[in-house]
Amino acid sequence: MAKGWALILGASSGFGAAAARALAADGYSIIGVHLDRRSGMAQVDALKAELEGLGVKQHFFNINAADAEKINATAEEIAGICADGPKVTVLMHSLAFGTLGGMVGEKALTAAQMDMTLRVMAHSLVDWTQALVKRDLLQKGGRVFAMTSTGSMRAIPNYGAVGAAKAALEAHCRQLAVELAPLDIAVNALRGGVTDTPALRRIPGHERLMDLAIQVNPYKRLTTPEDVAQAMVALCAPGAYWITGNVINVDGGEAVTG
Repeated sequence: MAKGWALILGASSGFGAAAARALAADGYSIIGVHLDRRSGMAQVDALKAELEGLGVKQHFFNINAADAEKINATAEEIAGICADGPKVTVLMHSLAFGTLGGMVGEKALTAAQMDMTLRVMAHSLVDWTQALVKRDLLQKGGRVFAMTSTGSMRAIPNYGAVGAAKAALEAHCRQLAVELAPLDIAVNALRGGVTDTPALRRIPGHERLMDLAIQVNPYKRLTTPEDVAQAMVALCAPGAYWITGNVINVDGGEAVTG
């Protein structure tokens, strides 16, 4: 049975791609937003083929998901997609594009780098939500999810700007949970454990982060994107409507032992 559209920001890899597969398997049609050059399109094409095999409708947009003009233009296209059927039932924010580096010293982050990181990894959630609400595209009883990390509350080398973005993202989720409650839309941030994704591998010293996570995790393994995707599917169940405004650890107990 069709369950409406799942709009996934950052759909081409990592948490976003896993969410697309899991939600499609659960009956959702997929709208994927990603930013990939030609060299990265093979993984997008592979994902599209998987979704086609699951028999769900799909639309993909290769755009800068933090650009205001692109957001509004894409929202207009989504309005056309939803014109004769269900609306957007799930919005997932999984954009992982920011600047890594220290906050002081010769190579300290610049104001432009800080602003860009916060815009892409936090404020764009609000931008997309505003664009969808303005066009009445969010389905009553729907869900909004945003991917956060322990960097929102811990200092990690070279992660300062991203950590600030994750903290802002969690704050946005709390505020949106309150403001979207009259529309019966639940909003939660999902804090995955350390996960081997392309975004993690860009962090200097990521090997040590992975080793430490395996040591402290009760399951003695890293979190996978599929772990988080399955939790998301569970939170989309009708009976989970009262869970909103939270930062939910999806990490196998890593946070409570680490």
